[in-house]
Amino acid sequence: MRRIAIPVAVTSMSVMLAGCGVLDATGSSEDASPTKGNDITVGLLLPEKANTRYETFDYPIFKKKVESLTDNRGKVEYANADADAGKQESQLQGMIDKKVDVIVLDAVDARAIAGGVKKAKEAGIPVIAYDRLAEGPIDAYISFDNGLVGEVQGRSLLESSGGLGVTDKIVMMNGSSTDPNAKQFKAGALSELRGKVTIAKSYDTKDWKPENAQANMAEAINAIGASNIAAVYSANDGMAGGIVAALKAAGVTDLPPITGQDAELAAVQRIIAGEQYMSVYKSYPEEAESAAEMAVAKVQGRDIKFDALTRDRVDSPTDKDIPAQLVPVVALTQENIRDTVVADGIYEVSDICTAKYKAACDEIGLK
Repeated sequence: MRRIAIPVAVTSMSVMLAGCGVLDATGSSEDASPTKGNDITVGLLLPEKANTRYETFDYPIFKKKVESLTDNRGKVEYANADADAGKQESQLQGMIDKKVDVIVLDAVDARAIAGGVKKAKEAGIPVIAYDRLAEGPIDAYISFDNGLVGEVQGRSLLESSGGLGVTDKIVMMNGSSTDPNAKQFKAGALSELRGKVTIAKSYDTKDWKPENAQANMAEAINAIGASNIAAVYSANDGMAGGIVAALKAAGVTDLPPITGQDAELAAVQRIIAGEQYMSVYKSYPEEAESAAEMAVAKVQGRDIKFDALTRDRVDSPTDKDIPAQLVPVVALTQENIRDTVVADGIYEVSDICTAKYKAACDEIGLK
């Protein structure tokens, strides 16, 4: 068992479930006396659509895994809040009213949703926090090692362009202030950057929206001067796209190193083209499939399997010692695109190396 332990090294490949202590738990009917059979309904609440991962990867992977675990008898009741905390609260209440068996929740606003989590608990419905640590009496949490994400981003930025120094000015484009993950990303990045570079401007970007990041970056360029910006810390890929747009609008042709997260297709293409320095690849299949296993095991009363999937422990502002699984991450650069997103089946080479990027792909040997 560990408590938000941050590894000192980053793996170069996605870590399979065996590394998370799953393979020693069979999940068979002998594990416990199931409280439910396979005819179950799992509620899945995802936070937004601006980040393409949720609709493209998380939901379909999660749904397929639930179906496979329940002989195609289990159902997923799905809703996406489109970055609206009030809408998500209504969606959560709707699932309580429908009496789903378990809810997997990726909160828009981790604090605001606490009351809804409490209502689910009072209704006897377990809630598993997914990707973001919601407040309130949740039963378990699964996410990536968020502190490590920020560390990887910060460390990569320091190593870019042959190394940055204390006089080099950077802009920090952090995520939404309502997202607890954003605070962890920021803290992890600062642990690497503070005292080693000059943070000329720092923003918490409302709703993670690329257009807000673009506006923030335009303001930073006006304040600092485009030629004085040595690098840009961007907490995710969507915002990196807005940052690139702002720099190009300011007439910058030789873009500074820019970080990202989520390995979105557009970001992978920007990395190949040299417009974005790196992204953080997170194995969405591993996270989504593990979340589905946790949800099904919880509602079926398979305690041995559930415990094996949640060997870590985390604290939220409202609860302590929450059973958790923290999934490791990978720094994605030009050098390991084939070994990460292609090897994991996230993208085909043909998806990445379209006509616009064919020459750049050829140059780095991605064929």
